[in-house]
Amino acid sequence: MAQDNEGSSTPSSDTTHLAGTHSLSEVVITGQSEPQSLRNSVYQVRTIDSERIRLRGATNLQTILNTELGIRFSNDLTLGTSDIQLMGMSGQGVKILLDGIPMVDRGSTRESLGQIDINTIERIEIVEGPMSVMYGTDALAGVINIITKKGHSGKSLTVNARIQEETAGDEYNALTKKGTHNQGVGVTWQNEHLQFSGNVTRNNFGGWQGASTGREKDWMPKDQMLYTAGTRFTGKRWNVWYRFNGTDETIKDLGNRNPNTGIASDQDYITKRWFHQLQSEIKASERLNFTAVGSYTDYSRRTLSTNVDINDHRTLSLEPGSQDKSIFKTAFFRGTAFYKAGDQLSVLAGVDFSNNNASGARINGTPTINEYALFVAPEIRFGQFFKLTPGLRFLKNSVYDAPPVIPSLNGKLTLSKSLDFRFGYARGFRSPALRELYFDFHDASHSINGNVNLKAEYSNSFNSFLVWQAVSREGLRFSSTLGGFYNVFHDLIDTGIDPDDRTQTTYLNIHLFKTTGLSLENKLFWKNLQATIGATYIGRYNEFSESPENFGSLPEFVWSTEVNANLLYTFKKAGASINLFYKFSGKRPVYETTDLVNIHLAETESFHMADLTASKTLGKYVSLLGGIKNLFDVTNLRNTSTDTGGAHSTGGPVPMSFGRSYFLGLSFQWTKH
Repeated sequence: MAQDNEGSSTPSSDTTHLAGTHSLSEVVITGQSEPQSLRNSVYQVRTIDSERIRLRGATNLQTILNTELGIRFSNDLTLGTSDIQLMGMSGQGVKILLDGIPMVDRGSTRESLGQIDINTIERIEIVEGPMSVMYGTDALAGVINIITKKGHSGKSLTVNARIQEETAGDEYNALTKKGTHNQGVGVTWQNEHLQFSGNVTRNNFGGWQGASTGREKDWMPKDQMLYTAGTRFTGKRWNVWYRFNGTDETIKDLGNRNPNTGIASDQDYITKRWFHQLQSEIKASERLNFTAVGSYTDYSRRTLSTNVDINDHRTLSLEPGSQDKSIFKTAFFRGTAFYKAGDQLSVLAGVDFSNNNASGARINGTPTINEYALFVAPEIRFGQFFKLTPGLRFLKNSVYDAPPVIPSLNGKLTLSKSLDFRFGYARGFRSPALRELYFDFHDASHSINGNVNLKAEYSNSFNSFLVWQAVSREGLRFSSTLGGFYNVFHDLIDTGIDPDDRTQTTYLNIHLFKTTGLSLENKLFWKNLQATIGATYIGRYNEFSESPENFGSLPEFVWSTEVNANLLYTFKKAGASINLFYKFSGKRPVYETTDLVNIHLAETESFHMADLTASKTLGKYVSLLGGIKNLFDVTNLRNTSTDTGGAHSTGGPVPMSFGRSYFLGLSFQWTKH
């Protein structure tokens, strides 16, 4: 379903860890007509449970996801933001959900991933491939659904707290300034029918000097406050809950002093996000369920430019455009009905509505986009061995002509007791966002104008997975998943030179794009050991290959390899564990031309990322976690691109991290039943 409707039965982190050894029985909800086990799902869903999240020692979602197969991050050090890529597609095609509700972002990057309180997350579900029928626009590459903790059943009072200190490379100063500092506290009270909860977390990053000198830093300092508050009421056949998520974030861009005047120019990027969620579920009968979801997001990003004189006296900058604020507001509603006609047929139907508007000095006017959708996805069973889920989504958009219907077809064939085959086709769809239509963005390294004449992107996508449960018995489980995918994207929106003004950059529907690849993932659960090892081989379309008469014969796809391994070993008697998270990301090749005559193969170098952590319980309520992140000391990647101009130039070193870091944290949890 679109929302996390597990009610009060969501397991605690302790029970989730136990359930992790029986991963095929783990319940998933993303894209499902009703909560189902991984094995019964027609979609191939990857899950990251709360125990793995805890053992990463993460203070943000990027740390958790950066060793997952098919996922890469890129960092914009000018704006202090990161973007995600999934199976070769950039973040603008990846749908980010919080409990099934879309997150709002200002630009094409997925800043929202870094603005979710890691201490409130129960698990993460990742679905690869277009989910446009179920979740609408932006879901071309797939969906990442972050599912928050909902508590237990019964009457209890729980208090939890966390403090963690971490270096930034070799830079550190206790509790403030240099390094990364995380403090969080949360309280949950509940009885059989009512629950109240609240969390406050502070993340402070002092930045990283790197190769910069003076006041400047390679990675900008960031101070972030995250607030959550929620309540839930559970009846006999229905439940309703409200949750508030607040973000107050400041990223500081510190400038060096002018040698003549002694004045330094600073910029603060101030983000405020107020995200309200209201969700409910009614079980009308044993066969019929209704859900309703509503949300309202008020998201703003403000640029505050100041000048600092030699005596550290600060004044506002009077330069044009130096003071700016952009505001994005989104209202969202989703209603679904699920009817189980019998063991062989069930139907999920629903309606979506979203209202998006923006304002600010960089916004052309005060635009509003309304989108309406009706979707239906029956699930048909043929005996015990075959399950088929066709889907249709009907669209209406207030700004442009959306495609009248988006289809999909997913199926699961049980070949034997230990072998399952999944397959899927989907028509992907992404409407132009407000930022691409109306947002003019100009600063020292970006210059992009919105384009109101954009067409929607669409894709045809195919995938299949063969899942083999080689061994499944008490104390020993081994499974292997072989997957393949092929995606063809049309009218892909990207930045390019404005044909009406060669001095300007804008958004254009400029090219066809394809991705294809193979993946292999193996999982082993043996006594106290959990191990995962996998690999992907992903090809991204070479857009120059369509004109060999101009550029010569070039391969249609350029390829990149990834390999990952996660090892978790538990010393049960000692209440301790040791854990290794590793990923190799191969070279990222791309053909490019800067003069439309000569062709050049550019490559971003390969790199290894790994984290090593160890945990130990200290008594009944306290646990200690420490370790090393970025074992291979990765900072910037060599890049042979010669494109050093334009809005999103690819030339120069590619920033990945700020080097090897060390961390130590304490967690406290006390529960009274």
